[in-house]
Parts: sequence; structure tokens; C-alpha cells
Amino acid sequence: MPLSGGPGPAEESLWSSRPACREMESKVSEGGLNVTLTIRLLMHGKEVGSIIGKKGETVKKMREESGARINISEGNCPERIVTITGPTDAIFKAFAMIAYKFEEDITNSMSNSTATSKPPVTLRLVVPASQCGSLIGKGGSKIKEIRESTGAQVQVAGDMLPNSTERAVTISGTPDAIIQCVKQICVVMLEVQSVTKGSPPKGATIPYRPKPASTPVIFAGGQAYTIQGQYAIPHPDLTKLHQLAMQQTPFTPLGQTTPAFPGLDASPPASTHELTIPNDLIGCIIGRQGTKINEIRQMSGAQIKIANATEGSSERQITITGTPANISLAQYLINARLTSEVTGMGAL
Repeated sequence: MPLSGGPGPAEESLWSSRPACREMESKVSEGGLNVTLTIRLLMHGKEVGSIIGKKGETVKKMREESGARINISEGNCPERIVTITGPTDAIFKAFAMIAYKFEEDITNSMSNSTATSKPPVTLRLVVPASQCGSLIGKGGSKIKEIRESTGAQVQVAGDMLPNSTERAVTISGTPDAIIQCVKQICVVMLEVQSVTKGSPPKGATIPYRPKPASTPVIFAGGQAYTIQGQYAIPHPDLTKLHQLAMQQTPFTPLGQTTPAFPGLDASPPASTHELTIPNDLIGCIIGRQGTKINEIRQMSGAQIKIANATEGSSERQITITGTPANISLAQYLINARLTSEVTGMGAL
């Protein structure tokens, strides 16, 4: 099926049966706005499930009817990235189908509800921060114009998404308002691209990649397990770390039922160990927003406290509390982080 081709007679549920969609398609064609573009959407797991449909039937139908490529990021993350690529008319069709599907979900969820007002459809675009200035306009003029001409609510996040140079742009309203809004955003993005073509880039865009949800870790019988739902799944990488740590200590390994959760002393006797780390290396132990130190706490089961920086000192004190095995594993993981930082091997 050609990229800009229309749906067949048996495929009218998502696109052709909507008069507004057919009208929009003709307007887009007349405007000559038909270049290839990639748009990224940020969705929660439930929204992604709705788009995929039973056995992937819904997303397959969307791909066929719109002519756009629709890819959904892998992983057991609370958030997923949905990437839509194709000529602009195909992208608008895909957006229309997604918006109408979400509206359908809202209608179905309200059938058992006492709510009288229908909540708007909401989509979140992921846009390079370098393009957000043009989207907002001088003194907010552009975003105000888009809101007024489409009837959709548009909000550009002030902060960038974690570990990226992209921002979330939230659009709310009726499906028709959302489609018109996305069309205007695409026009702005294309204008930015044409203006900056040939000029030196301001720096590569670092795309947002949602992180998997952190899962609890349990060490039992010399093996490491991660908890997924109601099941404990063996985790060979963590088991290797655990075994290496056990080899470096004369203490007894963790017991059969010892949970390795942060802040819990698995079994008595608990002891304390202190070590000092240079200030310029403390960042690799803590990680962004404390992610690395939390991982070490979770994997080791030890309580780990990092003292505040003191004036005139080039070192920070770390206090580790727990069973000897907890402490040993925490020390091993901290040393592994330091080694990878110093040798440039990257994060473990």
C-alpha cells in the first residue's frame, strides 16, 4: 500500500468514516505540506496497550490505514516512546486514529461512571528543546496563536526530560482540535528546520529514553532474584556480583530468606563500616538524582549514608551499616563504580 494511499472499503472504522478526517486530508494535500517527518509521543503503559490492541491488531490497522511507520519502544517501562514517521499527511492520519482511539477509551470508561463532563483527549509530544523556543514564540505569541486557532490546550514543559535535551509538549482537547494543533506544530518544526539548514547545529539532540521501573532484589541461596509481579526471576548478572563479593569476605553468605531491600538490616548482628571518597568521584557513586546509590543500597541491602561536603575537605565520608555480608557487597559495588569511572569503562 502506498504511503499516502487511502484505506480500503473494509478498513473504515479508524479513518474514512470520520468526515473531519477526510476534510483535513484534502486541506493538507492542497497546502502541499507533504514532506517526511518524525514525531515522537510519550505514553503510559495503559495508553500503549490501547494503541497496540489485542495481538497487535489495532496498531497494525493504524499502520495500514495511515501509511505511517509506527514504532513502539521496547521494555517494561512505566512510559514508552511511540515514534511516527512518514509524509505529513500520513502522520496526521496516524494522529487522528490515536486521538479517536483515546476518545473511544474515555467514552467506554465513562459508561460505568457517574461523571457528567467528558475529560479531554491528551497526547504528549517529545520535542527537541532547541525547537521549543520557536513553538512558544516571542512572549508566548506563537503558542497563544496555536491555542486560539485550534481550540486545543498546549503546554510546553519548562524542564527537559531526564538524561535528554527534549521537552514534553502536552496537547489536550477534542480529537479534531488535537489534529489541527499537531499540524501547526509540524509547520513550526519544518520552518525551524528550513531556517537552520546549512547552518552549524547547536549541538546534537539527546533523545529521551524512558528508564525501566526499578524492581526489588532478593538474594537467596547464593542467587539473586528480581521481583516481577508475583514471581521471583533469577538475575545472573546480580548473582555474579553477589558471588564475587562473597569470595572477598570470610563472613557467611546471606540466608535463604534474607530480603535485600534498602534500609532493612537483614539479620543481626548489624555493624558499621566507614570509608572516604574523593569529592570529584562522589558523583559517580550517587548518580543522577541518586539513582546509583539507590541501586547499591537495593542490591546490597545495606544502609548507606553519604556525609555532606565540609568546607576545606577534598573528601566525603560514606557510612555503611548492615550485616557483614551486606557491607561487603556494598563495598564491592562502590569499588566497581569507582573503577569503571577511573578506567573510563562506563557504568556497570
